[in-house]
Amino acid sequence: MSAAPHQLKRTILFETHQSAGAKLVDFGGWEMPVNYGSQIEEHLATRAHCGIFDVSHMAAVDIIGTDAKAFLEKVLANDVAKLKNNGQALYSCLLNNTAGVIDDLIAYRLDPNYRLVINAATAHTDLEWLNHEAKAFSQLKIVPRRPDLLNCQNPQGMIAVQGPKALQLIATAIPALALAAKELLVFHGRCVDTPFGEIMIARTGYTGEDGAELLIPIEQTANIWSILVKAGAQPVGLGARDTLRLEAGMNLYGQDMTDQCNPLDVGLGWTIDRTSNREFNGRNALSQKQQQFVFLGLVLQDKGVLRAHQIVKTSEGSGEITSGTYSPSLQKSIALAKLPLPTKVGDLVKVVIRDKELNALVVKPPFVRHGKALV
Repeated sequence: MSAAPHQLKRTILFETHQSAGAKLVDFGGWEMPVNYGSQIEEHLATRAHCGIFDVSHMAAVDIIGTDAKAFLEKVLANDVAKLKNNGQALYSCLLNNTAGVIDDLIAYRLDPNYRLVINAATAHTDLEWLNHEAKAFSQLKIVPRRPDLLNCQNPQGMIAVQGPKALQLIATAIPALALAAKELLVFHGRCVDTPFGEIMIARTGYTGEDGAELLIPIEQTANIWSILVKAGAQPVGLGARDTLRLEAGMNLYGQDMTDQCNPLDVGLGWTIDRTSNREFNGRNALSQKQQQFVFLGLVLQDKGVLRAHQIVKTSEGSGEITSGTYSPSLQKSIALAKLPLPTKVGDLVKVVIRDKELNALVVKPPFVRHGKALV
């Protein structure tokens, strides 16, 4: 059931969205903009120019202390020892003891500490798990930066600026970030002192375009949003955020993966580092699991729309769509799907839609990257 409107959480940008005429919806207990008029226009603006997204419902969590690295080596499936340089980032899963996916996240090395950016809906359960695991480490503090979370300090808002013109727009609109916007490598972040306080700029995102995510002192978040919009960034809601991330072949927690799924079945094997003897959570359970599915993309060849939970019939057995939508960039319906292991790119399969079996082509995600069709 959806929460009543007065029970929904709101980000620091809620009134900004209201005044911009956004259509607001319940998204995992948060009252968030689904669009500001046209979802397709917002999608295409991000691919062609620059979109701006309120992602303040996500949570930054600082991992502080001399035990920080050892702690993260224990709780993350990917290995933070790969982070050789200050500011470098790593995508990883947080696994439970049965190797189910608690969350997917990004970990940043910010010497002498680390920062995690975790998903909105899982923030409370993530923190419960992290605090439980932290009991084994004496020199460690876990400090959330989202204001509603227990023990929050120095709360931050978060804005994603995405698209081919995003970094250029940031540099022009916020001169204090110009050098970082120019110098930052992909999947790196930097904390910069600005007239608005310390802003972390990270060259990451969820759209398949270049750009950055900005972590901003909470009281300056609406101001920075306004500055970026005035500079030409298009406000984008959750509707286009989903079509953009699906075109980019990126998993969505709660849809493409859950704490009940085998990460190997949903294309997350590359985020799990088993090259050393590191005893991370879920490693033993994972070693006893066999991969049953391959995680690939589908492009519908007939008229219709691919949606989550539709059955996919192949010559090797049945699979299931985890995420599906209409792609504004390709003007076709696309999906991510768990398919029987022998399934290969280039295979033709059948998707069951309203009792009809429609043809779909198996492809390797991503579907679109940097504005270009890849399938």
